[in-house]
Amino acid sequence: MIIMARPSVQVLVYITNRLTEKILIVHCRSRDDDLGAHAVAVGATFHWSFNDNFFGKTLFWCKLAVEDKRISFVAYEAHVETFGQWVVRDDGVHGTPFRRPTFLKAGWRRP
Repeated sequence: MIIMARPSVQVLVYITNRLTEKILIVHCRSRDDDLGAHAVAVGATFHWSFNDNFFGKTLFWCKLAVEDKRISFVAYEAHVETFGQWVVRDDGVHGTPFRRPTFLKAGWRRP
């Protein structure tokens, strides 16, 4: 059996708080790494970088919280068209693909 792995590429992920005057709590993790919870001020960005795993199966998901609202979403998934730039607004989290309009990835929900 021959196993083909793709070359390791550094991936950057950004989550920017564009909420109206609210602190955003961001907690992201993969199967292997827990990045912990971070308080992100309005206008600030939480970001991290990593190399995709040997088999190209890296997956990072994030939980966002503001006041009594929550969002969970996949921030990065290898081999899937996910974007490394996310903007959190009052209506939810938006993906920002290069040179294309933003799109709403997930809306807020109350627990």
